[in-house]
Amino acid sequence: MFEITAVPALHDNYVWMIHGGQSAAAVDPGEAAPVLAFLDARGLQLDAILCTHRHADHTGGIAELREVYNVPVYGRRHPGNPHVTGDLREGDRLELDPPGIAFDILEIPGHLDDHLAYLAPGVLFCGDVLFGAGCGRNFEGALAQLHQSLQRLAALPDETLVYCAHEYTAANLRFAQACEPHNPDIQRRIEQVARQRAANLPTVPSGIALEKATNPFLRCTQLELVRTLQQRGLADTSELGVFTALREWRNHF
Repeated sequence: MFEITAVPALHDNYVWMIHGGQSAAAVDPGEAAPVLAFLDARGLQLDAILCTHRHADHTGGIAELREVYNVPVYGRRHPGNPHVTGDLREGDRLELDPPGIAFDILEIPGHLDDHLAYLAPGVLFCGDVLFGAGCGRNFEGALAQLHQSLQRLAALPDETLVYCAHEYTAANLRFAQACEPHNPDIQRRIEQVARQRAANLPTVPSGIALEKATNPFLRCTQLELVRTLQQRGLADTSELGVFTALREWRNHF
């Protein structure tokens, strides 16, 4: 049986450690030192590294970790991510035994073209595409791709836990409340997140059901949200039009 533990790194990143027995895998190690400290404290051996995408805050610790543990690095091969030794594509399956978990690989472009998600029953590692109450910026590809990727994740079972890579939930909820000021689920989540942060606890993982109830980027058909955007000048009320306006507003919020 495996456990998943959040290891804080850099300013607001999480490296997710999947561990069972004496084995561990690291997801998006943007920094090596916290991972090495976690392994040492738990008496664990690093057996694999998983990359969701090539941004430095997700890959910056890989070279140093591999100086200590010469392990495979899984991800989407890209010239900007020379660390990948195991190239993964849509529909592939990655089995890690130990620590005892198997992932289906999803390609979810829209943040970066090489972005992957790792999906196991009840578990989703989604990097920077879906955040707690938010989504990543559109750096490559079309906004329509990001919207499609998010819709794909929103269609996962409600009980799926969402392990994103950043502690952005509180800031994202301030935006969500501006979009839907009368949504009671958003207000309840704001209060819960405030308690978690006051106790220095992570606000993630969240769940797909909670994201669908409180994340504006998954709620582009909700009447209050659309009306809020219309008050800001929105003319195109198609789902993609609403999503585009939301992402632009969030960029400058």
